[in-house]
Amino acid sequence: MFGLKSQVAAAFSLALAGTQVACAEQTDFNKVGRQMAIMLQNSHFDRANQSFKELSDDFLATYLRDLDYGRIYFTQKDVDRFQSEYGERLASMLLEEDSMDAANDIYQIFVERVEARVAQANELLSGDEFDFTQPETIMRTRKDAAWPKDEKEAEDLFRKQIKESLLSEKLRREMLMKLAKEQSKEDLFKDERSPEDKIKLRYERFLHSVKDVDSDDVATYFLSAVAKTFDPHTDYLSFKQMERFRDDMRNQLVGIGALLQAEEDGATKIMGIVVNGPADRAGELRLNDRVVGVDPTNSGRPEDMVDIMFMKIDKVVDLIRGNEGSEVRLKVEPAGGVPGETQMIVIQRGKVELKDEQATAEVIDVAGKEEEKQRIGFITLPSFYADFDAGDTRCSTDVEVLLQRLIDEKIDGLVLDLRNNGGGSLEEVRRMTGFFTNRLPVVQVKNTLGQVQVKESDNRRPMYSGPMVVLVDKSSASASEILAGALQDDNRAVIVGESSTFGKGTVQQPMDIGRHMPLFAESRRAGTLKVTIQKFYRPSGSSTQNQGVIPDVLLPSLMDALEIGEKYLDHALDHDVIRPAPGFDPMPKANLFVPRLQELSEKRVEASKDFSYILEDVAREKKRREGNDVSLVLATRQAELADADKLQKGRNAERRERFATMEEGDKKQFTFYKLTLDDANEEQALKLFDPTEEASGNMRRAKDKTEELDTTPEWPSGLDPFKREALSVLGDLIDVTRDAKMAGMLKSSNLR
Repeated sequence: MFGLKSQVAAAFSLALAGTQVACAEQTDFNKVGRQMAIMLQNSHFDRANQSFKELSDDFLATYLRDLDYGRIYFTQKDVDRFQSEYGERLASMLLEEDSMDAANDIYQIFVERVEARVAQANELLSGDEFDFTQPETIMRTRKDAAWPKDEKEAEDLFRKQIKESLLSEKLRREMLMKLAKEQSKEDLFKDERSPEDKIKLRYERFLHSVKDVDSDDVATYFLSAVAKTFDPHTDYLSFKQMERFRDDMRNQLVGIGALLQAEEDGATKIMGIVVNGPADRAGELRLNDRVVGVDPTNSGRPEDMVDIMFMKIDKVVDLIRGNEGSEVRLKVEPAGGVPGETQMIVIQRGKVELKDEQATAEVIDVAGKEEEKQRIGFITLPSFYADFDAGDTRCSTDVEVLLQRLIDEKIDGLVLDLRNNGGGSLEEVRRMTGFFTNRLPVVQVKNTLGQVQVKESDNRRPMYSGPMVVLVDKSSASASEILAGALQDDNRAVIVGESSTFGKGTVQQPMDIGRHMPLFAESRRAGTLKVTIQKFYRPSGSSTQNQGVIPDVLLPSLMDALEIGEKYLDHALDHDVIRPAPGFDPMPKANLFVPRLQELSEKRVEASKDFSYILEDVAREKKRREGNDVSLVLATRQAELADADKLQKGRNAERRERFATMEEGDKKQFTFYKLTLDDANEEQALKLFDPTEEASGNMRRAKDKTEELDTTPEWPSGLDPFKREALSVLGDLIDVTRDAKMAGMLKSSNLR
């Protein structure tokens, strides 16, 4: 679970649906807390090194951090009181079934502080204008800042916070109006609220989100904080959160098939509609429509229409939930209609397939010298999804289908794109590794007793044994790192990407807390403990924890300037090394020609204007983050924006000219064919496609007004610098492998 502010800030959520369990009795979360505490002590991987009672202060610190990440609401006086009353006692209170009073007390103070600050914001924004000539600054991040010592300091800190918010909104408006005027699109902002009103509404929505909670919500925030104190990936999930987790993993849900966004004025906006989903088939709901009420049972009775203004997105989602075939009634303000006028739309709930999250593939024909041609297969895998319940949906099955079709198309090399793949099912990655290797160790898994289990791939012979590149970035995590690490250890593939992958090297297991509750306790909505029970190790013995997988061919990235990765998370477990797996016998590393590939890639990167821009941005961002102050002087900020605008316009002008030339060259060099699962299953002929055209995908999406003003040119042929370089690296690998074969220079392995 994310911290409370992160939940409020999360703009998008799919309207889900599923069976809601009616609960006559209220779950006693004191009992849930005790049972979770026992389970943590018995099951957590690092339990031998973490005394539960000694973590009491950390439980409190994590709870306060999750509620008030920016340290602007609680004062040091509040924190001292919490520390005095609960700091050394929270662990005991959990075990004694007495923790919820503390959780509720702290949360109630948080509500009071937010109410006071929002009232202050309204007063400041309704009064005289701020003086933006005064030489004031505010910290860019307050993660490690001191709490305001008293109410006076808290008020002054929040005054600066409001001042910065207003200044940023004024500058944003000024910039957008300038762009709109340049493009003769001034009408885009004719109905725009004043900056002051926008900031007021922003804080009003936050206040509603803080106050619109029940005992289940507070318990979830608190128990999640306790769990995360053991490590970043151990967590408490409420009954509803666990249902959503299952939907995410199976890539299918039951709902209306709409993407929702919380609007600052309290409404919920329709930002996307799944093609051929229930809302799309019904035909009445439109992009940019604003939902203001929900009748979850479509009773038609006025008293059953729930006012959802300023309601949190997850609660709106829950109202739209229901059984397949049931109906939901939405009260909607139509996009482009008369303000305030509404209409009723009834939609029958149904299954929604998230095809945009499924594996897809491309065939890319690359023209070479003297009419030589390389045929490249490119598989994109967004996650290692699997239906844990029915088992009908498996990403390994989908990749197998796509890979077989690529093999049938006689590809010369393969790129597997794992960028932004946060992981998923361990069983899926184990099975998938076998598509590319002989049967060998994929991953070693160590439990809390130090016992190590080796998981091997299934196949005795690989489906595909040709040249292969795996493309990764900082967001490639968990299962992605297992696959990339196994193929790298086996010297089976060349890993290309950012400085490292995420570094999540732990295994979590969901445990139903209700099953462990006392016999007569109300436990149906007790929730789930997602607890770290094991640690991953590569076949070579190195953990991916904290360190991640270091690519063979490194590419510059703006992510190098940001604190992204396991090592930046609170309470992350350490990196360590164990013995190599029994039977670990990698192929000859010389057969990958990594030094030669690095040399060729470095020359291209040095010559690339786009990678040079990235390196400039990395240096600029690092410098910006080192000085943790943001100016509140209008002239200073305007000058900064003017410099950034000048830089961007200069780059865009250069890119437009260069990209036009690149596009012409690409037309001669590349031919693109799209391959979806439907295409592969039906064995249709390959479909030519233009990657520069915007793909509709499985969802129609609304555009934000600011998107309409963005004049940044699209990447030529839809190839961003990382994808383009991955294709080049693979092309080099194909060439040098072919030349080595012809010269009889490939080294052999006794076992292969």
